[in-house]
Amino acid sequence: MADTLGVTPREKVAQRLLGGSVKRSYDPVVDMDWDAPLDPDKFFLPAEVVSLYGTPMWQRMTHQQRQELSRQELANVLSVGIWFENILNRMLLRDLIDEDPTSKHAHYTLTEMGDECRHMVMFGRVIDRVGAKPYWPKGLDAVFVKALPFFLRRSMVWTGALLGEEIFDALQRRIMADPDLQPLVARLMRIHVTEEARHIRFAREAIARDADTLPAWERQYTRTLTAIAAPLFADMFTNRHMYARAGLDGREAKRQAMANPHFRQARQTGAAGLATFLDDAGLMGRLTKASWRRWGFLA
Repeated sequence: MADTLGVTPREKVAQRLLGGSVKRSYDPVVDMDWDAPLDPDKFFLPAEVVSLYGTPMWQRMTHQQRQELSRQELANVLSVGIWFENILNRMLLRDLIDEDPTSKHAHYTLTEMGDECRHMVMFGRVIDRVGAKPYWPKGLDAVFVKALPFFLRRSMVWTGALLGEEIFDALQRRIMADPDLQPLVARLMRIHVTEEARHIRFAREAIARDADTLPAWERQYTRTLTAIAAPLFADMFTNRHMYARAGLDGREAKRQAMANPHFRQARQTGAAGLATFLDDAGLMGRLTKASWRRWGFLA
C-alpha cells in the first residue's frame, strides 16, 4: 500500500538502503592492504570456530597444523560464499526483467549486485593471498549449485538470500575483533558485515511484507527448501577435502567435526537470529525445525 505521496513501503526501504550505500560502501581493491605481510603465528579463523576445535584430533595437532586447518577452513567458507553470491546475483538479475527500471527497488537491487560482485573479487583475492586454493563443487554438487536458481522463486529467493548471508554474517560479527585473527581476514569481515547488513535488511523486509499473504503452497515450498538447506550447509562446512589439504584423514575429521559440540554451538549461534525471524514469518514448520535441529543449527 502506498502512502499519501504514492510511495510504497518497498520504495521507502530501497531509498534508505541506497542512502546507506552512498555513505558506507567499499572497493576491496583499494580498501584492503593487499601488500601487508601475514602474521606467521595468527590464525585465519579463530580457533574456537574451527570445526575440529576441542576434538580428539584437535588435541593431537600442533599449533602449525591447527593454523593450517584454519587457513583451509577460511578458503572453504569463502568459496561457499562465492557460490552463493553468484547464485543470488543470478536470481536478482532474473527478477529485474519484470521490474520498473526507474524504481528505487530496481536501483537498490542493482546496487546490491554490485556489492556482491566486489565481495566475490575480495573473497577470491583473499583465498589467493593467504596461499590457499578455492574449493569448487564437483559432480552432483556442481549440478545442484548450477540448478539451484531454477528452484528458488518468489519468497524462496529472499529466504535463500538470508540462508546464504545471515549465518555467515552472525559468525563474522562474533569473531572479526579476535586479536589472534589475521588482520587481512579481520578487514575482510568488517567490510562484508557493513555491506551485508543492508542486503539482509532488504531480504528481511521483502519477506516481512509478504509473510501474511503467502499462498499455502508457497509457504510449504519455502519451508521444505529451508529444511533441505540444513544438511547442505552442514556438509559444506565440513568439506572432507579441506581436512585432506590440511594433512588430516578427511573422512575421520568430518566425522569428528559433525559430532563436535563446540562446532554445533557455533552453528547454532550463527543461525539463531535467522531461525527466530523465519519462525515469526511462518517459514519454519515442524519438518524445517526438525531438520535444523538434526544438523546442528537449532538447540
